[in-house]
Amino acid sequence: MAAAVRVRKSKGAGDTTREKLALAALAEFNSHGFDGTDTNKIARRAGFAPQTFYRWFADKTEVFLFVYRRWEEEEGALIAELRKKRTPAEDMAEAIVAHHRSTLKFRRSLRQLSVENDEVRTARAQSRRRQIARILEWNPKSASTPDVLAPILLQSERLCDALAEGEFKDMGVGEDAARRELATLLKRLR
Repeated sequence: MAAAVRVRKSKGAGDTTREKLALAALAEFNSHGFDGTDTNKIARRAGFAPQTFYRWFADKTEVFLFVYRRWEEEEGALIAELRKKRTPAEDMAEAIVAHHRSTLKFRRSLRQLSVENDEVRTARAQSRRRQIARILEWNPKSASTPDVLAPILLQSERLCDALAEGEFKDMGVGEDAARRELATLLKRLR
């Protein structure tokens, strides 16, 4: 069974160090992908000596999973804010696609690692379960079940990534139908 991401509780400067390392890791993963990044680059980008990294994270996978969890929380906060404002599904779709687009290489690494790395695959499944739980919390009177929501969530996620990556343009087809379908899926998740 895959190990859980360690979350070290500390106060003071350590929180700032961990935060700086996480921000630097996201920047590195988004610039160079998982395979093109190493812990020394992350530490240096954060302004620390390489050995500082290992005081906060065991390895590159652990910091990747930490960054992924933060990415998920950011997306959840974005969606919650859009729901609160009663943003139309079409505009919500655009905002979510923009969130995916802002971290293209990170998302590519996530998709690749989800196939190759059991720990990342497990973390991604946990993330999706948390997303389904949030959807059910938003709609307590809904008759939807996780079995019904899971395919909708996966379709939405894949469309967001495809739109963010420009895959429809690569195929020589327009994006309008995909954007409409994404908005329809998001309406079903409401």
